Amino acid sequence: MGQTRFDAVDPADRRTLFVDAIIAHRERASPFLTLEVDPATLEGEGESESDDGDESAGEDAPDPELGIPWLQFSEDLVNLDCTDEELEALKSLLEEYPAFTIDELTRPEDAEGINVQVSARADANRIADFLDAVFQQVYGLGEEFRVWVVAV
Repeated sequence: MGQTRFDAVDPADRRTLFVDAIIAHRERASPFLTLEVDPATLEGEGESESDDGDESAGEDAPDPELGIPWLQFSEDLVNLDCTDEELEALKSLLEEYPAFTIDELTRPEDAEGINVQVSARADANRIADFLDAVFQQVYGLGEEFRVWVVAV
């Protein structure tokens, strides 16, 4: 029997963790699965920014106004918050995942960013690949970053 893990850094380990979490979520029929980037991972992402307000150097890093990047999965839907720029990156990414489509966009008046629901009718492996790609291509995280499963 395998050991229980709740976090992973290596890309292959992250995808395995995501598959395991999706399967556990489905088996438990839990309301949702939540994945969250380790805050320590983000501390290194924007270090190239200068103190004079020049944000161009760290523009690939997640928007600090939105907090720590997270993804939720429930009943074949992936839920995430993003900026307009991140939404454009998500739309580009979806071209590589034809089984995944934007189901709903919400722009809350009392919050920064856009809440996006993506229909994800696929097997656990394909969903895990998509989740990892979102963290890397939409939130601009590198190849190696730590993600925690915070709810299953």
